[in-house]
Amino acid sequence: MIAHLSPQAIAMNRFGLGARPDDAVPDNPRHWLLAQFAQFKAQTPAYTALPDANALIREYQETRRASTLQDRTKEDLLAQRKMFATAARDLYHAAVLARVDAALNSPAPFVERLVHFWANHFCISADDPRLVAYAGAFERDAIRPHVLGRFADMLLAVEQHPAMLIYLNQNASIGPDSIAALQADRRDAAHKRGLNENLGREALELHTMGARSGYTQSDVTEFSRALTGWSTGDGRGSQAEAGDPSGFAYRDRAHEPGDRTVLGQTYADTGEDQAKTILSRLATSPATARHIATKLAIHFAGDTPPGALIAKLQASFIATGGDLPSLYHVLITASEAWQSRPLKFKTPWDWTISVLRGLGETAAHDDHIVLLERQLGQPVWKPGAPAGWDDTSVTWATPAALMQRMNAASGLAERAGDRLDARDLAPQLLPASLSPVTAQQIRQAESPQSALALLLVSPDFLRR
Repeated sequence: MIAHLSPQAIAMNRFGLGARPDDAVPDNPRHWLLAQFAQFKAQTPAYTALPDANALIREYQETRRASTLQDRTKEDLLAQRKMFATAARDLYHAAVLARVDAALNSPAPFVERLVHFWANHFCISADDPRLVAYAGAFERDAIRPHVLGRFADMLLAVEQHPAMLIYLNQNASIGPDSIAALQADRRDAAHKRGLNENLGREALELHTMGARSGYTQSDVTEFSRALTGWSTGDGRGSQAEAGDPSGFAYRDRAHEPGDRTVLGQTYADTGEDQAKTILSRLATSPATARHIATKLAIHFAGDTPPGALIAKLQASFIATGGDLPSLYHVLITASEAWQSRPLKFKTPWDWTISVLRGLGETAAHDDHIVLLERQLGQPVWKPGAPAGWDDTSVTWATPAALMQRMNAASGLAERAGDRLDARDLAPQLLPASLSPVTAQQIRQAESPQSALALLLVSPDFLRR
């Protein structure tokens, strides 16, 4: 039997990332959450100190080009690729550490949870060395600065980030009737480069309106044509055409000429701004408002959230044009998100961070976290598909997954040693919310480490 959750436990665990042993229990949970908007730091020292992924990738590309011109051997090229993969992996590990550092030490754990929510909504999957290198920069530069801003601004930052452009192959998309395509046809008519619709489709289906929301295949194709020319800088071409060679680049010669009609509205050919204007409309559409409202409601109010909460969130999104703090304010004040029964089963990442916070950790070894999340089934920034990680219990509350958490909890409890007494810790982490059954199991445990492990895999701790 799971005890009813107190408002304090809900604020610290359902909205936040888990209580710490030294946390003061908030007298006014809602006010405590609202105050975090002013305490959040978009750029932490650990994130700021990350090496430049753009520079790393640009250096590798330039080295590869130089090697090709020098007619280097296949072995030389493979060695360069291996060196780049190693450097990318090291950067990925450093970025995971920066993410953990922010989650463990931020004075605004509710806002950090929202960072994780949006990074999963606008996900990339670090499945090749370039994306491995970019993963941390994507969250740092496209998500964190906009988490307390406007949805439209975050949307544009995401779609123009090199990580998203590479992940969805937008940098390989070219207008069939563009100058670049016509020139390429003259050089080699047998190998045509053409339109790639990945970004256009996922921007509609996942990032904004949502599936089955009224757009058609024609809308996907037309939007994808408008997006042609959006690419990444790689140091080649003129600055006027390529823009910043270390980030987003607009290549006018790859842009499909002509007006585009998307969702019944026609957009003039204004080059780069054509797709920007379409994105701006998508960012404030009622379908987008509904899609975002539903996902937020699922994250905070249960796998099958109340329709009333979705309606409140949607109305706020529409009324404010996608102002995110206004949306969060609705969440904080809505009674549906404060039901006293546990509403969500923690994902592996959610559980790991709440464990580390509960153990009083202020830092984590990168290799340990990377390995642990892989073992638990949710490797950091690697969901494997553009839809991101599932946010419902059916995915995570399986017998095999629970066994993995039990093993992990035992190892973490052993590392903690005797410095924590689960009998004292449990009421601190779950204020006025510890079930009698869990309390009894902790008291009857064979050792302090066993008691701590039991707490970390108890129904009380696994849910929020």
